[in-house]
Amino acid sequence: MSDAGTLVTTFIERLCAKDLEGALALVADDVEYDNVPIGKVHGPGGIRTTLAPFVAGFAAIDWVISYQVAQGDVVMNERVDRFQRPDGTWLELPVAGLFTVRDGKVTLWRDYFDLASFQKAMAGG
Repeated sequence: MSDAGTLVTTFIERLCAKDLEGALALVADDVEYDNVPIGKVHGPGGIRTTLAPFVAGFAAIDWVISYQVAQGDVVMNERVDRFQRPDGTWLELPVAGLFTVRDGKVTLWRDYFDLASFQKAMAGG
């Protein structure tokens, strides 16, 4: 796997470990996080503000990567993002992710998923 692929895998592993600060150490100061159906944020602070309540709200996080390919500084993956609710049930969301890497840091993180499916899962459906 390329260096970019390894970096993205490590980034995801840190998020799954609920190590948000460790994951943010792997992003560039000018990173763009585009959660496509919801919106964009910029910089590590934008990601922190967006994800901290989400990470804290779940008992566990497990992102299962089905496929991941890397070419140069571009990494794409298909995965199922799993989040364990405090009651032990799991929310599962199919996601396609695109990442770009520059100088050993993630510069773009873009996730594609169906917003209606996410909202239904969040509501417990």
